[in-house]
This record gives sequence, structure tokens and C-alpha cells, in this order.
Amino acid sequence: MSINPKIALITGGSRGLGRNTALHLARRGVDVIVTYQTSEAAAQAVVEECLAVGRKAVGRKAVALHYDANHIAGIDEFAAVVQQALATTWNTDQFDFLVNNAGAHAPAPFGEITEADFDRLSNVHFKSVVFLTQKLLPLLRDGGRIVNVSTSMTRHANAGSAAYASMKGAIEVLTRFMAVELGPRGISVNAIAPGPVATDFFGGAVRDIPQVQEFVTANTALGRTGVPDDIGPFIASLLSDDSRWLSGQRLEISGGIFL
Repeated sequence: MSINPKIALITGGSRGLGRNTALHLARRGVDVIVTYQTSEAAAQAVVEECLAVGRKAVGRKAVALHYDANHIAGIDEFAAVVQQALATTWNTDQFDFLVNNAGAHAPAPFGEITEADFDRLSNVHFKSVVFLTQKLLPLLRDGGRIVNVSTSMTRHANAGSAAYASMKGAIEVLTRFMAVELGPRGISVNAIAPGPVATDFFGGAVRDIPQVQEFVTANTALGRTGVPDDIGPFIASLLSDDSRWLSGQRLEISGGIFL
């Protein structure tokens, strides 16, 4: 068993890409903190899956914490909860990897975007990433890694996602500035940009609607829709020593959509 295990914090880790990332990190011997907004049961199920994976390897630890990325005023309190979890579960005051994955969507044509939806998307995808990362920096170990989750739609435009994709575009710019300013601490920062993935995001459209699947497949070089197992292992690889010289980059994982 590792004396000083690596620890990753994954926001939105109870489902979809966050869940898949947590499982792949556990398989690589990394302990995880996953956050959830609504379903504690789903998050605890991820914890149990990670523990089961870990027991087969070297005996990992995992915990689930509640976090609402739309509630900016609660970030200070959440950071304190993270600090307590690190002390209680791992007897440490630092962790190694931060994956800013929590997401939400409110599809609407440009002319019908509401201020309420715009503010929620801004909070979840941009403002919370700025201020959560800022508050967690004292807990993030020197030489650590940050991965910000963006979208392939910062490169290609799809009607109905202007507000969502704009927030992700801001995240990609933020990633470069974070990489520069955190570089002196040896912390690398990168953004990944998944294409359409078969999860419950976007109302499960890519997973459940044949017409959407056909459209994505027809416009993707590799000829299919993405699945979580296309993304989670890639994020895990970014957090490995193999990617130690990579920082400030936008890395698209889309199977070649709309080339």
C-alpha cells in the first residue's frame, strides 16, 4: 500500500464523465474525492466502485462530498469541508489533482437565452472554476495538476448552445493564464474538450435519441458517438507522470467531429 497516495478531487463526479474519470484514476492507484449536487446515493455508489477497484489493486480510499457549483457563496465552506476530509480520511492537508468537471446545460436559441440561465451557466462553468480553484490552491500540492473540462463546441458551432459554449471558451482562455501563473509551483493546467458523449448530459440526447446518434456519427471521422470510456482514461493519463511536460493546452477528444 502506498504511504503517500495521490489524491484527486473531481467535481461532478457522481455520474457521466466525472464518474468514469474517478474509476479510471482508482484503477491507477489514485484516491478520489467526488462531488455531487443532487444524488448522494449515486455519489456513494461511485465511492463503493472506486473502493472495490482499489481493493483489487492496493487498497484505495474514496469519499463523496456535496457541492453546488451554482452556489458561489458556498465555496469557502466547501473548501473547509475538503480540508476536513483530507485530514480525517488521509491525515494530510493537501491533495494532488483537481478536475473541474461539474456541468449544466440550458439549450436555447440565441434570441431566447434568459438572464437566469446565462447566470447559472456562468456560475457553474466559469465563475465557480475560478473561485473554487482559487480557494483550493493552498491545499493543492506543488507539482500538482489541474484539468478543466471544456467542449468541442468552442471550435464548431451548434445552434442552441451559444451560452454554454461561450462559458467553455472562457475556461480555455483561463486555462492558459492559470498555467502561466501556477507554473512556478510546478502545477500544470490543461483543458480537455470532449465532443458529444453518450451520457445523461444534454438530456441524454446523444445516448438515447437515434436521430442525434446518426447525426453525430455521420459527422465524426471515427464514425461513432463518444462514450465515457473515451474520456475518463484520457483525463487519468493527463494526471500521470507521462504528461508532466504538458501545460496550458486545449486537447480535443471528439473522434474528429466536424473536421
